[in-house]
Amino acid sequence: HLFVEIHPTDAIFQVIKAFKGRSSNYLRKEFPELKKLPSLWTSSYFFSTAGNVAADTIERYINDPHHG
Repeated sequence: HLFVEIHPTDAIFQVIKAFKGRSSNYLRKEFPELKKLPSLWTSSYFFSTAGNVAADTIERYINDPHHG
């Protein structure tokens, strides 16, 4: 899970692309054997808005090992 706050005018696909690209670069630097793979991530993703739920409620859900 990633719990991020973005500006309403930011395109979600661009935020996801940035996360995937940056993490791929870091992982490939740390683990050179990953350079053999054409891609580390699929093109799919899921997002949802928090609405009127408090941030600490979402964080507790993410950190709870029994929810998934």
